Amino acid sequence: MTDLRLEELSAATAVAANTLTLKPGQEQYAQPGSHAIAEDAINPATAWSRVVLDGDQVVGFIQGNFDPDNAMEELRSCVWRIHVAADQQGRGVGRFAVEGLAEAARERGFDRLTVMYDAGEGGPEAFFAALGFQVIGQTKYGEQLAALSLT
Repeated sequence: MTDLRLEELSAATAVAANTLTLKPGQEQYAQPGSHAIAEDAINPATAWSRVVLDGDQVVGFIQGNFDPDNAMEELRSCVWRIHVAADQQGRGVGRFAVEGLAEAARERGFDRLTVMYDAGEGGPEAFFAALGFQVIGQTKYGEQLAALSLT
């Protein structure tokens, strides 16, 4: 993991990003239910989609949103999706991706980054807590809403 870098999602990396294999049981956490409803609230022009490369291998994918005018405050500066290949988890790939997204948020003048996720065994709660995200509430669909201070 000495050569991690973030690269904008492209035609050359999209297939690899879309076929990342998660650990068994993680699929249920890949997209919280509210995301299906909120998809319409995400402006493609404000989405930030990156792959994490280790050398030439795609080992992760992260998508964020930076839209200061979004009617849904929790979507103004947020982690929308994050996937790390099963065999790469525990090596710092996810942390690297979220730190890159957080830096991009800071550069755009945001003071916090949010994330929505389903709680449960094998879910992403411990990962986000280890990065400093603190639960600040729940969505109307019962998912955790957590925030990371960027100041």
